Amino acid sequence: MEVNYQHIKVIGFDADDTLWVNETYFREAEASFGNLLSEYETLNKLDQELFKKEIDNLPLYGYGVKAFVLSMVESALEQSNYNVSQQTIEAILNIGKDMLNKPVELLDGVEDVLESLSKKYRLILATKGDLLDQERKLEKSGLTKYFHHIEVLSDKKEENYSKLLNHLDINPSEFLMVGNSLKSDVLPLVNIKAHAVHIPFHTTWAHEQVSEKETNGKNYKTISSLKDLITLLN
Repeated sequence: MEVNYQHIKVIGFDADDTLWVNETYFREAEASFGNLLSEYETLNKLDQELFKKEIDNLPLYGYGVKAFVLSMVESALEQSNYNVSQQTIEAILNIGKDMLNKPVELLDGVEDVLESLSKKYRLILATKGDLLDQERKLEKSGLTKYFHHIEVLSDKKEENYSKLLNHLDINPSEFLMVGNSLKSDVLPLVNIKAHAVHIPFHTTWAHEQVSEKETNGKNYKTISSLKDLITLLN
């Protein structure tokens, strides 16, 4: 199905795993967490229970590293039957601090693409997570100059994007969202008649995965690299 991008005025970019590496660090943190609690449960069980705890806490804590750390602490207490040591809790907190202090590793071609597109389109960053952490990562990235507007959303559902487009004072047909998550960066946009481009990342959080049935008949493009976006829009 052909997609016409000639009316696009604003391009929104997801941040984590679209512009820079992120999910890789969460997988590493989960492995460290499993090792810390291995005396109490199997690694598979610890991983499953931590994921359940994260999902249960989403309405209260939202997304991001801080929410993840709180879920790790709660899960550690429960899986150890409240026998986990103070030293282990401290080690969990240090996992979170290490994540927050990670360098920002830009994905291939990101700055060249943003520099090129910023000459023709208004670019915005539309991400979810912890505001302070996302602002820190954006500052470290050196990409701030390319974005007209920064939006840290509490979630990425149709209503969130509709409010964003109203704030930007543009029609859905004038907006293109680019991101690695079909659930967060693509399907909600298609459902409100905006445009979306999917750039898969090599690892995806289970909460962001969707079934093939959910994507059937949805009008969006998938490209292998952000650099392909230039060709797609020309």
